Amino acid sequence: MNKFIGIGVEDYKTLIENNYYYIDKTMMLKELADKKGIVNLFTRPRRFGKTLTLSMIRTFFEDEIDRNGEKKDNSGYFTGKRIMETGERYTSEMGQYPVIKMSLKSAKQPSYEMAYNCLKNEIIDEFERHSYVLEGNVLSEKNKKRYQNVIDETAEESDYATALKFLSQCLYSYHQKKAIILIDEYDVPLENAYFREFYDKMIDFVRSLFESALKTNDALEFAVVTGCLRISKESIFTGLNNLSINSILSNNYAEYFGFTKTEVEQILEAYGISEKLPEVKEWYDGYIFGETEVYNPWSIINYVNTAISESNSFPKPYWSNTSSNSIIRDLVEKADEKVKSEIEHLIDGESIEKPVHEAITYDDIYRTQDNLWNFLFFTGYLKVTEKRFENDTLYLTMTVPNREVRYIYSNTIREWFDRHIETRDLSKLHNALIEGRTEDAEDFINDMLEESISYYDRKEAFYHGVILGMLSGIKGYVADSNREYGNGRPDIVLCPRNPRKPVIILEFKLCKKFTEMEDKCNEAVKQIEEQEYFAPFIDEGYMKMMGYGICFCKKTCMVKRFDME
Repeated sequence: MNKFIGIGVEDYKTLIENNYYYIDKTMMLKELADKKGIVNLFTRPRRFGKTLTLSMIRTFFEDEIDRNGEKKDNSGYFTGKRIMETGERYTSEMGQYPVIKMSLKSAKQPSYEMAYNCLKNEIIDEFERHSYVLEGNVLSEKNKKRYQNVIDETAEESDYATALKFLSQCLYSYHQKKAIILIDEYDVPLENAYFREFYDKMIDFVRSLFESALKTNDALEFAVVTGCLRISKESIFTGLNNLSINSILSNNYAEYFGFTKTEVEQILEAYGISEKLPEVKEWYDGYIFGETEVYNPWSIINYVNTAISESNSFPKPYWSNTSSNSIIRDLVEKADEKVKSEIEHLIDGESIEKPVHEAITYDDIYRTQDNLWNFLFFTGYLKVTEKRFENDTLYLTMTVPNREVRYIYSNTIREWFDRHIETRDLSKLHNALIEGRTEDAEDFINDMLEESISYYDRKEAFYHGVILGMLSGIKGYVADSNREYGNGRPDIVLCPRNPRKPVIILEFKLCKKFTEMEDKCNEAVKQIEEQEYFAPFIDEGYMKMMGYGICFCKKTCMVKRFDME
């Protein structure tokens, strides 16, 4: 395969010009033309191709003119693409419209002033890109001055709030064609402003920007707006009776964001790694848009790029590194007992059922736990498996899409629990183990398990990690994990720096029934003795040694002690 993998390339022209591998999504252009939506809102999880899609739409439709007034021919970028097979009805639309494109993601700033200035700069850049309209007598002197004021940053804030409408009117005067408006990441300023506590100011500006450009604009041909979450109660889209909403619940346009199974098979075959399909499916498949199953495109591209250069590479959670995953962290930190149980079910591969409301505000997210689940669903952290209606409410049965997302949950929980451990006085557990107080050690561990959220399907690694975390700072001791001692590898060894203190060895067992716990504890104690885990310490002259057999069953433990004579 002689095509490159374009990691992070979100510009359609760059992909084509530089011979990057491109999965042909151009039939979306036909669907846009057929459905004739005036304002089309697409909500999809992050890194699912929204920005690249807008770039492709712009390249196809734009009557692009450079700042010298020279017309550009972009038709070559679609040579061999599926849209060119649809006939003149669609191909005749190519290069026919002025296009305004704007991304709002730069407004992720710590203050309103910085966020507003970033949005203003985005507007200025687009005015400068279309500055050819100032040539000749197309615009009145008054409008030329107004246009120049925007570029020179001498315009009022109200002028920037209505700038997209004004620009579309200027373009209509020049091209004698209505403008197409493309707005990317529309919800980023709102999410950021909510967490940075300047939400009201930002919502006022964004509302004005949208209402003027999309609501009462005779110079608008159509608009495409993208984001992760549909936000309506803030009245951004108030009165837009021409709004077409396409969320992950919609069947419309479902195949154009993310990669379908066929497209994934094609890219793996193209790079000679078709045998990796089962692994790819386990890690990156599982998203359902409408009724279409799709893979995470960002992760697939990264996986293929790694696999073709490192034949022995393993799957990685590529998607988890593209965001702070703060919404998962908030869910975990605010979880009550019911939510903890639900998270455990999800990580174990089970499902939960929740009412779902597409129109949700950032103000709403933390009012109920159900709203938080809504947010997780629409941003890609859960997938739907079943739907039902009851009392005019949509209920979705949801589960974790794949191993990559399960990793995000597990890793977030692990980080939360590590922080939680740091806030506890662990000396009570440490002293109980050193002094041989079995019941006190058992009570302390049980209290910690009760507060935890289990992950790793409740395998031994979960409990091992919990106990090791609680013992890592034990004063006067060095903690070893799964190191060879005697004839085997005990789970945890606490080796004292002072030979007068006891060597402590912990061996773990798991069981499914509480009635089996005592037998399992005795089995762990017997293993410590039979495997002669204490032999190296006897040879070194340590004076006292204690072993603990610990059995775990769900969120309960039992501790038995063994003293080496």
